[in-house]
Amino acid sequence: MSGDLFDAAPPPRPPRPPRPPRRAAVKRSAGWNLEEAAAAEALSVTAVNAMAKEALEGVLPPLWVEGEVTGWKRHTSGHCYLSLRDARAQLRAVMFRLDAQRLPADPEEGMKVRAFGTVTLYERRGEYQFVAREIEARGAGGLWRLAFERLRKKLEAEGLLATERKRPLPRHPTTVGIVTSPVGAALHDILQVIRARAPWTRVRFAPAKVQGPGAAYDLARAVRLFGSPGTADVVIVGRGGGSVEDLWAFNEEVLARAISACPVPIISAVGHEVDVTIADLVADQRAATPSAAAERAVPDRGAVARELTALRNRLDAALRRSVRRQRDGVEVLRSDLERAMRQTVIARRRAVAGLADKLDTLSPLAALRRGYAVPLDGNARILRCAEDFDPGDTFALRVVDGTVSCRTESVVPLEDDVE
Repeated sequence: MSGDLFDAAPPPRPPRPPRPPRRAAVKRSAGWNLEEAAAAEALSVTAVNAMAKEALEGVLPPLWVEGEVTGWKRHTSGHCYLSLRDARAQLRAVMFRLDAQRLPADPEEGMKVRAFGTVTLYERRGEYQFVAREIEARGAGGLWRLAFERLRKKLEAEGLLATERKRPLPRHPTTVGIVTSPVGAALHDILQVIRARAPWTRVRFAPAKVQGPGAAYDLARAVRLFGSPGTADVVIVGRGGGSVEDLWAFNEEVLARAISACPVPIISAVGHEVDVTIADLVADQRAATPSAAAERAVPDRGAVARELTALRNRLDAALRRSVRRQRDGVEVLRSDLERAMRQTVIARRRAVAGLADKLDTLSPLAALRRGYAVPLDGNARILRCAEDFDPGDTFALRVVDGTVSCRTESVVPLEDDVE
């Protein structure tokens, strides 16, 4: 896949120099003597080292060697140099780059290991050494557990494993993203569960390698595809079960950081319940299997139907309560309005009565009731002063219970008051 790095083959060894012809006198025998040795043709150092190398490799088959690691050094070339030791002896060893790349972690000083490889001789220096093809640490988990714990502690110190940074999963996602192998059973299991539980859900798939060289980088690339807004509401990253080596891509830092940086909640579903990976610890939720992850990602349609029924019942009850409250409120308003209207009418009646009393006090009829009379001319105008009367004129005198016809006999003005 794009972005993978491929290792070049180790450099070829330099050709061995041609061996000089051997003489019978040179071969190991009980009849050796100085004369025969002097007569024999001398061998070069290179030839002797080549013969010793061939003899060692021909006598000793590939084998396991157990001991403590000391002097471990990873060279810039990728080759690793070390020594294996026990209480009495030490064996120099080398692990070439292609084999060293398969190690999950470098062993620590003094760690007890066992190494598989061959005994040989480094011809250039004439040094006897062990070429290790595999190294396994003794104890629970070995180098795999060591690498796991190193990365776990590092990410924990950065807060990537903190519970408070875990995000809740959406209850009703519209789109679910999947990152896994296109040929594994995990994809089939996830799709089957989603179709059975929530067939209306949209699924987006980003295929990736799940084991082998470059798998962690390919998984991280696929996870980053879901970083764009609206791509998915939740993402499932996982695969089926396997050995520690098979699952190791999910224990690498590049994938852990891609998961922690993804803005979408992620469910890690790697292997079975007994398998815990770094991806499980960094993800927002962990599921034991891909099928279990799908069950967490989407709701069951039966549960959705029951939830909708419950919501409808609650809505109906709420509407009935609201109508009841509104009806009660209207009744209260009607009662208040009637009370206010009665009070208003009473107040208005009192006000009118007060005004009537005032009007009655000011009315000429009130004066008539008190014994006064009002003279009116023929046009019903009030005659107010003496000069309004002329002798011989007729006028009407308005009294409280009628009108009296009168005629003016004489007019006598009153004299002005003297102070």
